[in-house]
Amino acid sequence: MDARLEAIRNTVLARNPGEAEFHQAVTEVFESLGPVHDRHPELLEAAILERLCEPERQIIFRVPWTDDSGRVQINRGFRVEFNSALGPYKGGLRFHPSVYLGIVKFLGFEQIFKNALTGMPIGGGKGGSDFDPRGRSNAEIMRFCQSFMTELYRHIGEYTDVPAGDIGVGGREIGYLFGQYKRITNRYESGVLTGKGISWGGSLVRPEATGYGTVIFTQEMLKTRGKSFDGQRVVVSGSGNVAINAIAKAQSFGASVVACSDSSGYIVDEAGIDVGLLREVKEVERGRLKDYSLRRPGVSYVEAGSVWDVDATVALPCATQNELDGDAAARLVRNGLVAVGEGANMPSTREAVAVFQDSGVLFGPGKAANAGGVATSALEMQQNASRDSWTFEHTEQRLTEIMVGIHDRCASTADEYGEPGNYVLGANIGGFVKVADAMLAQGLI
Repeated sequence: MDARLEAIRNTVLARNPGEAEFHQAVTEVFESLGPVHDRHPELLEAAILERLCEPERQIIFRVPWTDDSGRVQINRGFRVEFNSALGPYKGGLRFHPSVYLGIVKFLGFEQIFKNALTGMPIGGGKGGSDFDPRGRSNAEIMRFCQSFMTELYRHIGEYTDVPAGDIGVGGREIGYLFGQYKRITNRYESGVLTGKGISWGGSLVRPEATGYGTVIFTQEMLKTRGKSFDGQRVVVSGSGNVAINAIAKAQSFGASVVACSDSSGYIVDEAGIDVGLLREVKEVERGRLKDYSLRRPGVSYVEAGSVWDVDATVALPCATQNELDGDAAARLVRNGLVAVGEGANMPSTREAVAVFQDSGVLFGPGKAANAGGVATSALEMQQNASRDSWTFEHTEQRLTEIMVGIHDRCASTADEYGEPGNYVLGANIGGFVKVADAMLAQGLI
């Protein structure tokens, strides 16, 4: 790391103790930015990095609610409004027991660069709660969401901050949140949340967008080596919305997707994952992958194992942060891995990324490869602003154009800075320069 940037990084880490994921995200970006500051010393003079690493606003609040037995429960809510140089804060809400300030800050920091790469006028933010929706009734989830929005509503708006979904927050939760926002404000402000239901302001392709976008980005990487998804053996981690749609899109490109996982274990289906059955088990029945294995002949289920033990030529980590470590990366490389497209946020550890890059594996970092979700959220905002709705085909075409553009921007930036094929550097510099230019233009804010 450049010595000038290391000093700034160390100060950032000291100011934010105990936030390991945020530290990891900051370090990964700083390692790419030395060449930019060599060319543009004015960025150091204007303290752009110091300002970029300090959120414009951090909101922490109590979320009281009652469960079905009448007992009072208390959770903690967060919204980190990180940077608005390019537009209103934009980023999802995560409901999961692992959520704490460091997770939200890491996600919000990544969101700044991801949103900039889309070319859309949106800033970066993130939020969530340590509430766990798993095992809760619809009534409990509704009461929690209503309590959460009772505080959050005063901090958001279509020109201020536009949340969306993330882990634990799907269409059901967005519906409850939107209903409470409307109830409190007496406004039908469609653009205040994205990921809404199609019948009340949502966008077609939004549920599919993150998974589709990850595969489209990875396909563009493969093209640089004269390859495609056709005939590739693909392993996907996770079996939620992102993973299922990544599986479906990869299969549409001719790939054989043979494995996916959940928190209990993973399945191997050498005939190719049956997406219809997977959707039924995971989305309709809210079941486990073991249920899938019991209903499909020839499928093996491995409890509590790592899906990265399965050989693949393309890996799509779509579950959560730091799920793919250096040992797993080395094993995948030994067994013929060609490309990695991150469908989750920072799912590969720093050691894993180093293994992939040192081995010449095509590596698409999450801030570029999984930007399709927020890009389509911005398209949803466009449709809401114009009181319009687009067809699935038109919206998917726009998503494809955006993802190809992100790929090309990352690749050309890496070339410009003397690191051809380094998508990590390309994504970090490409996103940073766009945000830094806006911050310089807007003065000391």
